[in-house]
Parts: sequence; C-alpha cells; structure tokens
Amino acid sequence: MRMFASDLDRTLIYSNKALADFGESGEGLISAECKDGREIAFMSDKARQLLKELSAQMLFVPVTTRTYEQYRRIFIFQDDLNIPYTVTSNGANIHYHGKTLKDWSDRVRKRLKAECALLEEMMDKSQSLELNGQIKMAENLFFYYILEEKLTDTAKKTIAELEESCGWRISHQGRKLYFMPNPICKGEAVKFIQEREGASMVFGAGDSMLDHDFLKYCDYAYVPAHGELAAEKSISSHYLTSANIGTAAGEEILNNILNSIKERV
Repeated sequence: MRMFASDLDRTLIYSNKALADFGESGEGLISAECKDGREIAFMSDKARQLLKELSAQMLFVPVTTRTYEQYRRIFIFQDDLNIPYTVTSNGANIHYHGKTLKDWSDRVRKRLKAECALLEEMMDKSQSLELNGQIKMAENLFFYYILEEKLTDTAKKTIAELEESCGWRISHQGRKLYFMPNPICKGEAVKFIQEREGASMVFGAGDSMLDHDFLKYCDYAYVPAHGELAAEKSISSHYLTSANIGTAAGEEILNNILNSIKERV
C-alpha cells in the first residue's frame, strides 16, 4: 500500500491572506472552506481533480495543525474524497472514520505530562516576551499568536531558546506564531498510521517546520517554494522543492506525485 500524508494550509489550500502574500487574486480558484457563510480558503480546480485521482490510488491522510472542528470546515474534502484517517491538532489526535483513536490520544497526553513544561506555564512565559498579537489556545494542548507586526529574527531566536529549554518549539507561519510541546508532533502520528495500515511507501507534502516532523520519515517529501521549510536550506535540501509558489505549487506537487506513481507501474 502507498500513502500520501499532506499538510493543508499553504500546501493544498490557501486563505485570502495566503493568496495576497503570493500575489494571487483568487480568480479562477474554487472554494474549499467556508466559515460563517464566507468562503475563506481556496484551491485550483485542477488541484482538486489531481487530489481526487491521487486519493483513488493510495491512502490520503490530511495532516494539519488545525483542530478537528476547524478541519471539518474544509467541505471540499468531505464532499469529494474518501478519507478514513485525519491527523489534527498537529498530531495530538488521529481520527479514524470520524472517531478519535483513544489509544493514540492517551499515549500523547501521557508524554505531555512526563516530557515538557505545562501549557499554562508556557503561556505565562510567552507573555513576558511582549509579543504584539492575539493569543489563542487549541484544545488545551498548545497555543499560538496572531501577530500584529512582523517578528524579527532576533525575537524568533530568543523565543526558540526559551522553548527549547522547556521541551517546546516554535513555528512561524504567516501571521501565526505557534508554540508547540515536543510530544505533539505530526511525525509520530503519521508513523502510527503507516504501521497500522502497513504502508510500504509514503509520499508527503508540507510547508512549515512543523511538517518537517513527518516529512523526514517519508520516502518522497515535497515542499512548496514559498514556505517556512523551504527557507531553511539546511533542511529543505533533502526535500523536493516546487518550482512554483502559491496555489500553483500545490498543483505542481500533486502532479509530480501522480507522475511518480505512473513511472513505477
């Protein structure tokens, strides 16, 4: 069995903010997500068709930092694709046919108690950094800031040093700055599904440093040229980087994976 594990935001689907960052007007794109009656994320119709074709040939596993509730807003996946597994909350939860796999969740929460500083403690420490932005918590597991101003490299280094000493790490994606405990990682969740299903070959795609957790275990790993991960040359040199940015990057990655499968038939 083959498996395709993929991040969603800024890899397969793109918010209005992401489209603006990459100089796209949204013209010619189709809606992928709605919230409060508004269309808030998009992809190309070509990418949708490629993903539908790809998911018919292998196990497609969405791997996202979103909570399951936030993931469920992406209606285009619910309508078009057969998706037995979903990894949400950055790997803290795995859903199988819509139900949480309790043995996995219990394993993660046991590690949280043993291996890193408490959520409340880290939130207090982060506030001493005087970050200009709104703080949000995800399922009492991790938190992130929606920043009002650009984060300097010096500030990122200071934050990273603090997190490392407490068993946490950070990821900066657009306006969002994530604070993530080390036991919550996409890589362990993807490995769990791979072993559970006996997948012999794993393709992966993702744009952020949080995606590096699972991409490093993939047989073929793709990153869009516009992402946080692509900018880390010492890491991304081991991955297949797209020639395009924005929605065209997602389309290119899906097309390359399909072509790779055909070459192996």
